[in-house]
Amino acid sequence: MIEHNFEHMRRAMIANLLRTTGTNDPAVLAAIGDVPRERFVPQARLALAYADAVVPLVPGRDMNNPMALGRLLTEAAPNKADRALVIGAATGYAAAVLSLLVGSVVAVEEEAELAAFARSALAGYAVTLVEGPLGEGHAAGGPYDLIFVDGAIEFVPDALIAQLADNGRLAAAMLDNGVSRLSLGRKAGEGFGTAAFTDAAAAVLPGFAKPKTFTF
Repeated sequence: MIEHNFEHMRRAMIANLLRTTGTNDPAVLAAIGDVPRERFVPQARLALAYADAVVPLVPGRDMNNPMALGRLLTEAAPNKADRALVIGAATGYAAAVLSLLVGSVVAVEEEAELAAFARSALAGYAVTLVEGPLGEGHAAGGPYDLIFVDGAIEFVPDALIAQLADNGRLAAAMLDNGVSRLSLGRKAGEGFGTAAFTDAAAAVLPGFAKPKTFTF
């Protein structure tokens, strides 16, 4: 597949998938149009670079689908004053897109192979890549105005909520009995809550299973 095909596929993804499913923020669409998604996809998966699907990366990890990314970014309304944290950097695609929309980006990845791929793919982008457990975030870079969880999770750990600035936003797909609901959360003082705005498929992030509660 040659370079100009990818450019055509990128334009088609924006016109036929993102615009028709609620990604309508001009800045978000422009950022997605400026980042070559194929650069962040393993060679063996290039045919899926612009498909409406998750892309397998390594065992247990997938690249999130573009529709989920576009809708979450649209609802999160990133701006140039934001300090952002990406949880689940994977190959770095979401962090690259976000870096064109906010003031600074820290991206956390715990899988060494993915972190190595992301470090190479993110060359030239203003992203600080950190290796470590996803659920712990990166407190040293906080507080963050926006935390972007690039995947589906069952719950938001207290450690991530603590790294949000007051009135900060957290965008994620929340798993509810197996259904992935794109959601936006907001912190107000000591309180934090999320609200779902649509159901959509999303790549599941490991390590975010809801803690078991004790019952008699």
